[in-house]
Amino acid sequence: MKMQDTILVVDDIEMNRMILSEIFSDKYKILEAQNGIEALAVLEENQESIAVILLDVIMPVMDGFEVLQILSKRHMLTKIPVILVTGDTSENTEKKGYDTGVSDIIIKPFDSHIVRRRVDNIIDLYQHKNKLESLVLEQTKKLSEQNAVLIRQAAQLQEMNDHIIDAMSNIVEFRNMESGSHVKRIKKFTQCMAECIADNYPEYALDTEKIRLITQSSAMHDIGKIVIPDSILLKPGKLTREEFEVMKTHTVRGCELMRFIVDFQDAAFYRYSYDICRYHHERYDGRGYPDGLIGEEIPIAAQIVSLADVYDALVSERVYKKAFDKDTAFHMILNGECGTFSPKILNCFKRCRPQFERMADEGDVAYEQ
Repeated sequence: MKMQDTILVVDDIEMNRMILSEIFSDKYKILEAQNGIEALAVLEENQESIAVILLDVIMPVMDGFEVLQILSKRHMLTKIPVILVTGDTSENTEKKGYDTGVSDIIIKPFDSHIVRRRVDNIIDLYQHKNKLESLVLEQTKKLSEQNAVLIRQAAQLQEMNDHIIDAMSNIVEFRNMESGSHVKRIKKFTQCMAECIADNYPEYALDTEKIRLITQSSAMHDIGKIVIPDSILLKPGKLTREEFEVMKTHTVRGCELMRFIVDFQDAAFYRYSYDICRYHHERYDGRGYPDGLIGEEIPIAAQIVSLADVYDALVSERVYKKAFDKDTAFHMILNGECGTFSPKILNCFKRCRPQFERMADEGDVAYEQ
């Protein structure tokens, strides 16, 4: 910021300019102009160094108020204070001056000591104000730069998180002898359902960020199957009662595994992943597992992923079953053949049916985040 160490004295009478110059010449550089046109020209060349303008009102060519109007239009009065020096003591002149934006008005004839103190005070006030504004702008710029860095780091962290999620979910699919597209489809179905819930049931307060987190977290729903023995996970026939009890543990075991990666995730992602891992086999009538939750005790994220998972299991071929056609799968869910879902979830499922069937047909098409 350039040092503001100059006073511009604008008066058509040379003696007045000399008097004012003499008062301030020991402390400031002095520039002079004998009318408004000259003042604007001097100001144009020396704007950054001028600390204050001492401006006469009545002058030839361009008077003081015309100068003020131009300075106001150029938004210069916020940076450079203007003090009117006039012999006009009328109330109208004083009002017009302050309305136009002058910092002070000095009436001729004046006491040189008082003038000096008043001018020094105005200069100190403006320079302090300008310094503060400069510091604020500098800090704002630094904060903006730091925020940009944080945004880049957050994006990089999100990308790393996504890689971790995909890697872990792909391990589960590999062990489960699946095609590799199950998790992609679950994400698609989940996003479709979550957006429908957000549009139709505001009581769940699902905004864009929550939908994104639920969609990403849905990939973790079966992470607990990593610890299920192959003899049970890949058994082509019906599981025995004992084997099914072991299979059911993938819900709680998934939650245990989530704790190992909590340091890599934010709290909201962990919460949604935990809820989905543990509760995606709960049913609205309380007949699900592992905790037998009833109704809205089941987190909405788990309700959404539960339906997505059931639908994908029905329309996909597994080691223990052939795929059902999409129409049959749709009606099996509506008829309660796959467990009970909430009326709100079923309503959104019906609304999402065309998208579900299209996405099921897309198979291995990459999920678009």
